[in-house]
Amino acid sequence: MKKMFWLVCILAISMILVACNGNEEDGSSTTDDANTNTSTTDNTQATEETAKKLEKLSIAFVPSRDPQEIITATEPLKELLTAELATLGYDVDKVDITVGTNYEAVGEALSAGTTDIGLIPGGTYVLYDDGAEVILTATRSGLNNNSDDPTEWNKNKPTTATADQATSYRALLIAGPSAKGRELATKVNNGEDLTFEDLNDANWNVMSSSSPAGYIYPALWLNEKFEKTITDLSKVVQADSYGNAFARLAAGQTDVLVTYADARRDFEGVWTTDFERSASIWDETDVLGVMPAIYNDTISVSKHSKIMDDNLKAALQQAFINIANSDAGKEVIAIYSHEGYQIAKDSDYDNERKAQQLVQQLSN
Repeated sequence: MKKMFWLVCILAISMILVACNGNEEDGSSTTDDANTNTSTTDNTQATEETAKKLEKLSIAFVPSRDPQEIITATEPLKELLTAELATLGYDVDKVDITVGTNYEAVGEALSAGTTDIGLIPGGTYVLYDDGAEVILTATRSGLNNNSDDPTEWNKNKPTTATADQATSYRALLIAGPSAKGRELATKVNNGEDLTFEDLNDANWNVMSSSSPAGYIYPALWLNEKFEKTITDLSKVVQADSYGNAFARLAAGQTDVLVTYADARRDFEGVWTTDFERSASIWDETDVLGVMPAIYNDTISVSKHSKIMDDNLKAALQQAFINIANSDAGKEVIAIYSHEGYQIAKDSDYDNERKAQQLVQQLSN
């Protein structure tokens, strides 16, 4: 009987131990499953956080060249930018590129948030910096001419690029092949000073009032030399692009124009083809005046864009820098004579703000 009793006890204890071990194993398994599920959930959330979907990214260009020419030249930018942003964690469905009707239209679009990115001059940027933020400054090849003396430019034609990259450029007052244009050029090249009466008697072609090279700095130049400004000139025509301005200069419809240095390099080919001139642009034009250095164009973003944040700004900075370093990208940005980009900050354009303030004072 005692043996039977102990046998029953041992059997009962064994069953209890097995049950306890089973519960421990089940508990361990349940915990492992919970950990696995938690880990999977965390990974899914992390993926969702890093994969950023953008239905559309809109880019607006100012019409410094013929709008259709800009649209055609920048078409590859859509694919290039989409590919670069993909490597930086952004899935972009569509890149939309437009050209503003004028410089101000692009600034207003940035301020309103109807475009995400704008390639605009410094002058346009500081006028609209309440709604725009600069993220990059363009770099360009330096030029073999950089003197304040226009005769130096005229002696060293044609203007050519150097290997050095520059973050600033000059504005030039250029005389065309018209009788008045040649008269003014001859006077300058003979070492004679131009008077305001000389310039007031000429037909001028300028750009919109926010264009640094096409308006702001020439206005300052006139003020410095003659205490006058563009609004004091009696014969001024505003062009909607430099292409149209050079076409009018070639046709003799205007005598002088103000432009970036040295825009003649960009219009050298069409001067004798589309514009039907018999001599080269270097033979038929001369520099009459040289303005102080201007900080280069910007790539700016909208402060009111629904998709813009610090992460996207950083991605766009890297994407455009990478694009500018590629052969395909260089072809695209050449439409603006850009050759590269560097990180920019708002204070880079403080001198531009001073110029704008002075122009506004002069206009009042």
